[in-house]
Amino acid sequence: MTHPASPAHHPPAHPAPPPPDPRRWAALALICVAQFMLILDVTVINVALPDMAADLDLGRTTLTWAVTAYTLCFGGLMLLGGRLADALGARRTLLTGLAVFTAASLVTGLAQGAPALLGGRIAQGVGAALLSPAALSLVTTTFHGAERTKALGVWATLGGSGAAAGVLLGGALTEGPGWRWVFYVNVPVGLAVLAALPALLPARAARPARLDLPGALLVTAGTAALIYGLVEAGDSGWSGPGALLPLLAAVVLYGLFGTVERASRAPLMDLRMFTRRPVQAGAFLMLVATALLIAFFFLGSMYLQHARGLGPLETGLLFLPVAVATGLGAHLGSRLVGTLGSRPTAVAGLLLAAAGCAPLTRLSDTGNVYAVLLPGFAVASLGIGAVFVTATTTALAMVDHHEAGLASGVVNTFHEVGGSIGVAVVSTVAATGIEGGAADGFTDAFTLCAVTAAVGAALSLAVVPEGRPRPTGGPHVH
Repeated sequence: MTHPASPAHHPPAHPAPPPPDPRRWAALALICVAQFMLILDVTVINVALPDMAADLDLGRTTLTWAVTAYTLCFGGLMLLGGRLADALGARRTLLTGLAVFTAASLVTGLAQGAPALLGGRIAQGVGAALLSPAALSLVTTTFHGAERTKALGVWATLGGSGAAAGVLLGGALTEGPGWRWVFYVNVPVGLAVLAALPALLPARAARPARLDLPGALLVTAGTAALIYGLVEAGDSGWSGPGALLPLLAAVVLYGLFGTVERASRAPLMDLRMFTRRPVQAGAFLMLVATALLIAFFFLGSMYLQHARGLGPLETGLLFLPVAVATGLGAHLGSRLVGTLGSRPTAVAGLLLAAAGCAPLTRLSDTGNVYAVLLPGFAVASLGIGAVFVTATTTALAMVDHHEAGLASGVVNTFHEVGGSIGVAVVSTVAATGIEGGAADGFTDAFTLCAVTAAVGAALSLAVVPEGRPRPTGGPHVH
């Protein structure tokens, strides 16, 4: 007697995702709290700068480095942090980065002079560079399908809201318990997250990965030399050796970085990504948009407190419309990119930013800041918000799916480095206003911002590709 053959078993074409971890949403909440602290610290220091300068006897150069040292290390070491997350495990790298960031926040708050302050800011940037890519890796591997899209949406909202909230929180803390609390506030939050997060994050096997330490050091040193030269130009002039030698060193270091990356078997940054026009466009737009936005926070805070005598809290409140406008611009930009395409949205956003800067070029020592500065900031931020979305969607949605992670790393790096360069340049141009409180230096810096936005709009016609991006499941920038 014969029996019918059993139907052949065919494995599914794609393996089913693992069952969802019941702790995943609680873990996401804590990861987002940690990431929010990192974004907050890009701008939370701006409103506190005048009080820090008075308390620690700091000059313009040190104040500029107090802002840029953090974003420099954050951006310069971020790609290395992503490789460490692969080599050591995302869970371990995230917790290490959070511990470093928390300890560095305490050191910065306790600083009695420039060396401890800048050393603490550098260490905060190192911690952030370890934490951020590991956190994003955990989000993308913990969630699947529609839940991943929702989780990444929550992650993406942290960027704009965190930057604006940093200025408001910085004002409240500086006027209340004092400027040191803009750093102290990270300590209890960081310790609480460190205590709770290990129980919510499953341990996963690390993947073997080569670490391009020379590449990381060269790109960070090159950017540091660039920023040093830009800052020194405010004191020694653009033709002085204090500016020229660091700028030449930056060119040499960037050249060495390119040589090392082409020769490396596991480069920190795949330079072939820059042959992809969408990545070129996304990096360019992110660099310009971040440079303008962080420059606004820096210049606005210094002008309102140095030239106009406003308190830290009122200064922070004046930036609240900037947060709303940036969010509205991002929402509008996401719709326009989907209907009109990347190029028209980028050009319109940068032209709007230039238009918003126009009234800021006529600031005075006596005019009404609510009638001139506030509307100008709001209009400019509306355009910048749209440019942020265009940068992200162009870089990630116009490249192949398997390259989305590399493109995300490039754009994230330009996000942080753009903020560093923006602050360094406007600090130099506005040197007389920052040191003497005169409005002339600030109007020169805002004129430069207007010109930069207008030139960026013109270049976008050539750099940004035509067409509407298609959605991918790739990582998002913060």
